[in-house]
Amino acid sequence: MSTVAERPADSIVKAGKVSIYQPEQEGLIFPELPTFKTVEDHRQHLKQRLVAACRAFAIHGFDYGFAGHLTVRDPGNPSLYWTNPMAVHFSQVKISNLICADHQGKVVEGEYAINRAGFVLHAAVHEQHPDIVAMCHAHTVYGTAFASLGKPLAPISQDAAAFYEDHVVIGDEAGKVAVEVKGGNKVANAFAGVKAAIHQNHGLLTASRHSIDSAAFWFIALERCCQQQLMIEATGVTPKEVTPERARYSREHVGSDYIGWLHFQTIWNDLIATQHDMFD
Repeated sequence: MSTVAERPADSIVKAGKVSIYQPEQEGLIFPELPTFKTVEDHRQHLKQRLVAACRAFAIHGFDYGFAGHLTVRDPGNPSLYWTNPMAVHFSQVKISNLICADHQGKVVEGEYAINRAGFVLHAAVHEQHPDIVAMCHAHTVYGTAFASLGKPLAPISQDAAAFYEDHVVIGDEAGKVAVEVKGGNKVANAFAGVKAAIHQNHGLLTASRHSIDSAAFWFIALERCCQQQLMIEATGVTPKEVTPERARYSREHVGSDYIGWLHFQTIWNDLIATQHDMFD
């Protein structure tokens, strides 16, 4: 059986748990990590979650023309990845119009074209980091605005602390549209050991070594943190930051890939109840 893997912090692994948020009391309803009997079952699960992530991006207003691309590595062939089709609104992405491509940008399954910028960025990250299973990028209002500052997020809250020492600012190729392979390689270089990047004059990117669920939630969270920091900076008042020790503690408990996956389950449950065409 294959399973979605998690890399928890050692200090919170107790009695088979990967997070302190998992209930100690037995018999309670709580999201469980999926397991799969076949690669086909695993693939179908990932495609469903990719569609759900696209729909979540639509709900959050992360659409900007054809800009924005989400990917998840194929469980049967790691050299392939699934992604949303070119020039299809996030709200219209469904199982039937997903495409599968290789690291050279060739579509091997599906009818739609691939987003050139998406291929350049995502293929480079997936190819250079075999442990990364999913990646998200979109041209958002607050993330793009914050990216123009060319600086990292400050630990101004518990939410922001989830990204403390776990994101980077990429200055290379700042503002230059990524349509050349070398541009993707520079972004890929930055994703060693972190889950998020702020690409100067471009926007936000997140990656997960766990699931598309986690990559999507941390993108939503990063955009929200950018909005909050911009709001605070607009006041002209210097905020009191979380201390490094406390920021690291918060990141350990609320910033893991597993926690990102867990957060996304609330979004998943709402989408299942309200958007019945996702799996057409």
